[in-house]
Amino acid sequence: MEKEIIEERQGEVMNIPSGSVGKKLFLESYGCAMNFADSEIVASILQDAGYVTTQDDSQADVVLLNTCSIRDNAEVRVRKRIEYFNSIKRHKPGMVIGILGCMAERLKSQLLEEEKVVDLVVGPDAYRDLPSLVGQAEDGTRAVNVLLSREETYADVSPIRLNSNGVTAYISIMRGCDNMCSFCVVPFTRGRERSRDPETIVHEAKYLFEQGYREVTLLGQNVDSYRWNLTRDEKKVDAEKAAADFADLLSMVAEVDPLLRVRFSTSHPKDMSDKVLRVMASQENICDYVHLPVQSGNTEVLKRMNRGYSREWYLDRIKAIKTHLPSAGISTDIITGFCGESEDDHKDTLSLLKEVKFHFAYMYTYSERPKTLAERKFEDDIPEETKKRRLAEIIRLQREHSQELNQAMVGETCKVLIEGESKRSTEQFYGRNTENMVVVFDREEYSAGEYVNVHITDCTGGTLIGTIVK
Repeated sequence: MEKEIIEERQGEVMNIPSGSVGKKLFLESYGCAMNFADSEIVASILQDAGYVTTQDDSQADVVLLNTCSIRDNAEVRVRKRIEYFNSIKRHKPGMVIGILGCMAERLKSQLLEEEKVVDLVVGPDAYRDLPSLVGQAEDGTRAVNVLLSREETYADVSPIRLNSNGVTAYISIMRGCDNMCSFCVVPFTRGRERSRDPETIVHEAKYLFEQGYREVTLLGQNVDSYRWNLTRDEKKVDAEKAAADFADLLSMVAEVDPLLRVRFSTSHPKDMSDKVLRVMASQENICDYVHLPVQSGNTEVLKRMNRGYSREWYLDRIKAIKTHLPSAGISTDIITGFCGESEDDHKDTLSLLKEVKFHFAYMYTYSERPKTLAERKFEDDIPEETKKRRLAEIIRLQREHSQELNQAMVGETCKVLIEGESKRSTEQFYGRNTENMVVVFDREEYSAGEYVNVHITDCTGGTLIGTIVK
């Protein structure tokens, strides 16, 4: 019988197979911030099992790709990476290749059993089983666990901050999604919504601040639906604290320390409340920035997307944001070429862009995803050439607005959290202001993690340029 090493961590005793100690783990993440945060949970679980993370894939004993299924091109990229790692494995037969995350459940049979290009497939709620599943794969048996959970939040796992700048970090506050948008696979790949105990979230924020981090981003597929009923754990609490919604949680995290900036993502237009906006306005260290995906500017298209709001409702939420936070940075997501989208529908999206003037946007053509309501109910009837032409028009208009909003900042002075060296010069730092706009400036005698006031002297379409003022 294999000797076991007993390690105690945070009061929990873990049984660790000695064969895993010192083996190297290479993790690669794709898609949204949730996937990158999940990779930090995976790294923590496997580190406890004796693995050491590496950034050199050629040295890895275990390669795990944390995948995304939101768009087809993401899956294409992952498949190319699987081919690459299999080319390495031909010369290193002991290497284990695994798929994690959103592609896991959807393509488990195809990748594991039919094509046999991976050794293990693990869904987003089964990461605690990774040490035993990797061991199973190392023994030559293909391993799989893609079961979804109604309870798992990994609240007790302390994430390993991968590729961290030591200044900013993600904190997952909930998992899954109950919004059945007709184009989206997330409810099928990540399961139902469940929120994390607010005490563990605040504890993680405090720990990060003590470690020198100065900004946290609270993550969820729909943060506005966060809710924790403390009484379900039979805790004796007063009535005021018996239930916490997202606004309450946001305030709790902001109160950790005034020097800790707080951001969040992603908000859903049908759920974003004025209460959240009032909390944002009342506490300076909650950033004046909202990412509010609209997807389309046409109400009928939004109905087919099953988004749960109209164009008018969305614009009302934008008005509320600008009322409570007049200088807020606002960004969005847009899908063009969705099923049945007419030229007039497309023009409605362009007109909404003109009315709102987003600081920036994530813009894509519609990509039909298996198992979604749109795949079952609607025809993907917009030609690719039309999708691409409409997307180009959206991108062109958004670039104009980004340039215009950046230009309006020239001559202003803003508070910036230094995040690190600029990509273009080691003599410059970059950071972001409260509106989430990137600012570049000469580094002088300052260090990452410090706040500085920067006078904006110039800009590009995506960056503000300035000088530190004392």
